[in-house]
Amino acid sequence: MNWIFVGASTIAAQHMIGAVRAQSGHDVSWIVSGSASRVSRWAGDHGISNATSELSEALADDSASAVYISSTNEKHFAQAMAAISAGKHVLCEKPLALTPTEAAEMVKAAKNAGVVFGTNHHLRCSGSHRKVRDLISSGRIGKVLSLRLFHAVHLPENLQGWRINDASAGGGVIPDITVHDADVARFLLGEDPQDVVAQMVSSGMGRGVEDSAMSVWSMPSGAMVMSHESFTHPFAGSGLEVHGDAGSVFATGVMTQEPVGTVELVTASGREAIAFSGHSLYAQGVAEFVEAMSGTERPAADGVDGIKSLAVALAVRQAAQTGTRVEITYGEFA
Repeated sequence: MNWIFVGASTIAAQHMIGAVRAQSGHDVSWIVSGSASRVSRWAGDHGISNATSELSEALADDSASAVYISSTNEKHFAQAMAAISAGKHVLCEKPLALTPTEAAEMVKAAKNAGVVFGTNHHLRCSGSHRKVRDLISSGRIGKVLSLRLFHAVHLPENLQGWRINDASAGGGVIPDITVHDADVARFLLGEDPQDVVAQMVSSGMGRGVEDSAMSVWSMPSGAMVMSHESFTHPFAGSGLEVHGDAGSVFATGVMTQEPVGTVELVTASGREAIAFSGHSLYAQGVAEFVEAMSGTERPAADGVDGIKSLAVALAVRQAAQTGTRVEITYGEFA
């Protein structure tokens, strides 16, 4: 199966081309990007046979069945809708769009067209996160009382650009990282956040957008979630902690694109190092998307997952802007 890549991005180059080519019989046959000179160089660097700055040209290729979108955030909606209209399956980077309304329209259009639509939330594809979810669901820590997500990192210079200076393109740490943490919480706990209080700042990197945020979310079960995201913390480390009335899970270094880090279970019996699979997060996500295209499975994160993670992230921003507790609404997907 041939894929069209929309967006000559770092994530596409470093992770997604290899993930697609790891699937038997799959390859990237088109790269689409706004700059004709850049897209030609990018195609040559990565062995892609067709390059264009016109999405419609690539979508007209009937031999390509799937589209992966990793352009800047404000372009996702129009590009995904065009791909869906062309009858292509779509795997879109997070956040799906700039608003939940747009994201919902994308999901409904894909359903009506009979194509698979997925959100590329890579963290739920990691062996570490899946092992933590298994520990929770099997009752190893008892009733979950709280989840702490610490995802404050230093954004590399090559990834800064629009993420730190262009609100119109969907820049800021909240749409970039908080949206991931929202998906992690939903994935691990199996429930949707209800409301949020938050603060955000520009602490040295953000120009016109926030570069750091902290928030607390209430869950239907009564569990509390504390989430911290930043672009400006070079030595903070990342990870998550899940605390229950019978034990705690400490997962360090796992909020990353690589299958690294450690997971430790602590109970009355002592401390136990927990082994987990070291598979590629992106290859796993693509593999599950391929299975969904064949009709046998669902994507690792589907369109509704993308809508809900976006809704949480935007509620965090609203709560920080207004200084009030904000109820999170999911519309018809609640």
